[in-house]
Amino acid sequence: MPTITFDTLKFVESLKQSRFDEQQAKGLTSAFQEAQDTHLDELSTKKDLNELRLEIKGELLVIKWMLALIVIVNVVPILRSWLEG
Repeated sequence: MPTITFDTLKFVESLKQSRFDEQQAKGLTSAFQEAQDTHLDELSTKKDLNELRLEIKGELLVIKWMLALIVIVNVVPILRSWLEG
């Protein structure tokens, strides 16, 4: 899981300089940090994306072979009937 550093003390001090009182600044900081941590669990890593890419690539290969088989099964009888005339 990705790690993002969040300096809570710096954030609280910044809010206090913007005229938040200490209790408001700490409450907002806590809420912000909790929201940020919640959404970090939903992020995909490069590893996740590479695994998905390989999975899709494998499924596409199967679909290509299935389509080739369908074309062969349908085209061969047509060619045979044209050649036999």
